[in-house]
Amino acid sequence: MVATVSVTAVLTMPVVMAASAAADVAAPGTVTATRPLPPEQWIPGSVSGTAVTYGTLGPNDEPALSTGAVFLPPGAPPPGGWPVVSWAHGAVGISDTCAPTVTGKIGGPYLGRWLAQGYAIVATDYVGLGTDGVHPYLDGRSEAHAVVDMVRAGVATEPTLSRKWLTLGQSQGGQAAMVTATIATSYAPELDYRGTVALGVPSNIENLAVLGGPGFPQLPLTGTTTFIAYALAGLRAARPDVDVDAYLSARGRAVLTLAEELCYEEANAAIGATSIGDLFSRRLDTPILAALQEMLAIPVRGYNRPLFLGQGLFDTVVPSPLTFKLATDLALAGQRFTFRVYPKGHLETMLASEPEANTFVRNLFGP
Repeated sequence: MVATVSVTAVLTMPVVMAASAAADVAAPGTVTATRPLPPEQWIPGSVSGTAVTYGTLGPNDEPALSTGAVFLPPGAPPPGGWPVVSWAHGAVGISDTCAPTVTGKIGGPYLGRWLAQGYAIVATDYVGLGTDGVHPYLDGRSEAHAVVDMVRAGVATEPTLSRKWLTLGQSQGGQAAMVTATIATSYAPELDYRGTVALGVPSNIENLAVLGGPGFPQLPLTGTTTFIAYALAGLRAARPDVDVDAYLSARGRAVLTLAEELCYEEANAAIGATSIGDLFSRRLDTPILAALQEMLAIPVRGYNRPLFLGQGLFDTVVPSPLTFKLATDLALAGQRFTFRVYPKGHLETMLASEPEANTFVRNLFGP
């Protein structure tokens, strides 16, 4: 099953102003350290892999550091340099031990196929994964800044990279890619942003948060309690003005402790059987709901470059009705985008979308 939505009109977001860097934090996109990655951690087909630490903006647009990696394809770069794909990864956890540049799990054969087509890959870990602080999972603006500043860091690290770039993201990275699309041209006007491919995008979660509280039932989905725990732990770290612990049960506080320590597979094994309702001691009210709205919501305006949105019809991680609502809201807001639906699950949609996503990207970069 394939569905396509294409509507015209372009609206732009207000200019996003970069905050002044603190004395001990680099300006956005500034590289503070590099190290060679061991070849076994390279994306398949790479001729080099370099880990970088760079400045960006974290929660509340405050200066922060992120880590990431730069990979080059084989051969000589085309005139103007290698076009850049900024990869936004899916959920891995919120502990530093889960960072892709720590585990060496950076995209695998999927990104290798993009590399083989002549794109350089830059891949952020996001703020708090490999750097100080708790990773603010699903904090869209923090993720988006890290994705854009990873391109800046890549260009600064490797002179064969072009300033032409796009973002490609799946799952958590799909949300990051969507928010990136709304800030890219204003936040980094010196770069040449071409568009976005966003797959398995977790959206409209903030609209369900009002139901949060004791008695919220176990859902027939994959990993939901673990993902909610990651989001609450990130919110607790990023927004100390919101007393997250005041809403948690004893079990909820124990779950968030595990979430901060364990990567996704281990965390889901340990806490996945816990219902969302068991996390809470009372219903969520205005302070925490407003903070979750700010953190989780995906803008429905501001997409001034082409957008490809892909969703699996049988996705049990990101249910398709939530993405259908996102697509409807984008259309009603007059945004131009392409929406494809595949009869697949969550990760399978990433693979099923490749042929159409490849064509979409080739058209973005042009001849």
